[in-house]
Amino acid sequence: MARLRFLADVNIEKPIVDELKRMGHNIIWIADLDRYLDDMNIFKIARKEHRILLTNDKDFGEIVCRQKLVPTGIVLFRIKGQDVREKVKLLKKLLTAHSDKIVNHFVVVAKEKFRFIPI
Repeated sequence: MARLRFLADVNIEKPIVDELKRMGHNIIWIADLDRYLDDMNIFKIARKEHRILLTNDKDFGEIVCRQKLVPTGIVLFRIKGQDVREKVKLLKKLLTAHSDKIVNHFVVVAKEKFRFIPI
């Protein structure tokens, strides 16, 4: 599995950040930088540093679609109930089975499936 570079939004739970570090991925958590950064500045950091943005916030889809800004990639969690254990399990499954489809894609992670939207 390829090692990827991630930027985790402030709303991403610490166990997800910890698991990605444990797996050997390069990850920065916005909560460690500045928990008050707005979405556009978070997006700009991810783009500038060529990082895949992890978020629970669908507003980043608006940035990509409406403003036509292209990120390295976005992974959006849409898990009912926001169960962090389920998110970790699904993220590991995504990275194991589809790590080659994350870069240059907007990936929606749901319990039932992954959706890959090219960007």
